[in-house]
Amino acid sequence: QVQLVESGGGLVQAGGSLRLSCAASGSIHSINYMAWYRQAPGEQRELVARISSGGSTNYADSVKGRFTISRDNAKRTVYLQMNSLKPEDTAVYYCAAGVWTTAWAKGDYWGQGTQVTVSS
Repeated sequence: QVQLVESGGGLVQAGGSLRLSCAASGSIHSINYMAWYRQAPGEQRELVARISSGGSTNYADSVKGRFTISRDNAKRTVYLQMNSLKPEDTAVYYCAAGVWTTAWAKGDYWGQGTQVTVSS
């Protein structure tokens, strides 16, 4: 089994910063992509940022220039540095990863989500 555990969410004022972390553990042979998604109440889940195993990144237009995704392959951890936060960034943030397990099975795994609330 593979587990993804997020941390770092919370309440922050507009203009502030937060750093999310997501650590992967379990029967992992290798991790391909790692990503952050978010889902606001009444909205569909959307991709926020994605980073490949080689470090290539892509971002949603709404967060470009404000958010930075990074990963530490040795720690099997992905980070999301969020700066200049806006009330519209309020959502549950989910970590996702594409994983090859030690049983040579490939799958997409999700964390349980962490709440980010930005007050105006």
